[in-house]
Amino acid sequence: MLTRRSMLGSAFAMTAAGLYAPRVWAASGDTLRFASAAGGPRKTDPNQTTQGSDNWAVIQMFEYLVMPPDGKFGVKPEDFAPWLAESWTTSDDAKTWVFTLRKGVQFHKGYGEMTADDVVRSFLRARDEGVSTSTYSNLANVTASGAYEVTMQLSNPDPMFLGSTVATRNAMIVSKKAEAELGEKFATDPIGTGPYQIDTFDPDKGMFLSRHDGYWGEPAIIPKVECLYIADTTARTLALLAGDVDMIEGVRQPGWVPQMQQQKSDLIFDITAPGSFNTLFFNLSKDPLQNIQIRKAIMHGINKQEIVDALQPMARMSYTLNPPNYPTGFALEDLPEDLRYEYDPDEAKKMLADAGMPNGFKIPVNTSQREDYKTQHLIIQEQLRQIGIELDLTIMDHSAYHAANRENLNTLNINSSSLPPVPLYVFNQYAPSSANMTPDGKGGANYSHYGVEMPGVDDLLGQMLQTTTYDDYVAKGREVELQIQRDLPMAGLPTIGYLVVRNPRVDIGFPLEGGYAYWRFCKAKFVA
Repeated sequence: MLTRRSMLGSAFAMTAAGLYAPRVWAASGDTLRFASAAGGPRKTDPNQTTQGSDNWAVIQMFEYLVMPPDGKFGVKPEDFAPWLAESWTTSDDAKTWVFTLRKGVQFHKGYGEMTADDVVRSFLRARDEGVSTSTYSNLANVTASGAYEVTMQLSNPDPMFLGSTVATRNAMIVSKKAEAELGEKFATDPIGTGPYQIDTFDPDKGMFLSRHDGYWGEPAIIPKVECLYIADTTARTLALLAGDVDMIEGVRQPGWVPQMQQQKSDLIFDITAPGSFNTLFFNLSKDPLQNIQIRKAIMHGINKQEIVDALQPMARMSYTLNPPNYPTGFALEDLPEDLRYEYDPDEAKKMLADAGMPNGFKIPVNTSQREDYKTQHLIIQEQLRQIGIELDLTIMDHSAYHAANRENLNTLNINSSSLPPVPLYVFNQYAPSSANMTPDGKGGANYSHYGVEMPGVDDLLGQMLQTTTYDDYVAKGREVELQIQRDLPMAGLPTIGYLVVRNPRVDIGFPLEGGYAYWRFCKAKFVA
């Protein structure tokens, strides 16, 4: 039986042994040190990053044309402020967007002033060469209509273009000249316009950044940032308590937050809302998941409330692909009764019998060693065992887990990702046939093969692309949400707020309410 006690991490075994005695903080006035839960950096080119931890360095070095406020997501078009673009206009049909660029913006390391050519290259490479090309498939053309003006033509209208495309990581602005000169080295020695630039990329330890003295805006307050990688939970926790690092990626597993509060009561816990979407993908190319009765049985066998309860204070309930507080998300009472998939083990067993599997079945499932993934899979494993479904669970290194998923080597994989409240962006990540994950690892994040192994929502997404107002856009998006719920190629699990724990001497410079699972450090300062 899976119990709360059995799910606590090794870090708290050390707590019991008395090894967590707090020491004096090793204050450093010129360096902010952040430690994430991964084995080492992979790439820092914003168009190539696939490991979430790498984005902590990326967001310091690169910028968007427009930005939502720090610590928030942009929900509506008016929520986005000028950044590298000082202004923009859009046509009545929401298909032509013209951006006037800020003059005098300098790239790192002497690569010169940002011009329209750099912006054009940044968007075209996102559309044609990145790890998320389906997100940018609506970009018909991007041209320099002046030295400091860029015109973007869309194949279809998009009233949320600023959020769905412009302010997305792959389209961060890079130096065209540096990319051409550095070639493959650009992946680990990239050139952007941000308040910090990269000094050292260490494949074992992390990335070491320094203040960009030629920055166009307010200079970073703290001169240096170190984005360190400490995969081991115990080592990362001890590093924070000992003062060796200032901030760490928290552990999203049962009991960790109160244990840390007991160790040092003045620690600050930053939790984004909703944080990470946790999506359960049914691999429709694997037996017996092609049968929708099997998929429904699995959903009726999962008690989401247990996951929410186990992962407090970070977890919140979600009933559809998008959470309830997102524009197209549904509250339980707003869903048709047959699409709620509430916990009902008796109904789950009946569905298995109707599908010809009264005794259940066994399938291999991979999960990540990262605590949030592992916790959810372990809870689901125990719940499904009660209805006769056995998950043969293999726990893998986090990077290896994602690599295996992209090679079609999983059956019920969970993907955790921080996604904005932009319906088409979310749908384009996971649902269209154009995002189909292929065994060569070059496909998108449609791990279900939805729209390939079975009819999908491509037509509905096409209709959504024809809307020219925000209200019509959201209404059509809710139709997409319901169709995914009917077909059940994937299902929303509870969201888990991204958790960072910081030394109280660090003030990040803005209130944190939501946003991606990484944020800028240029406003951070050390306080007494």
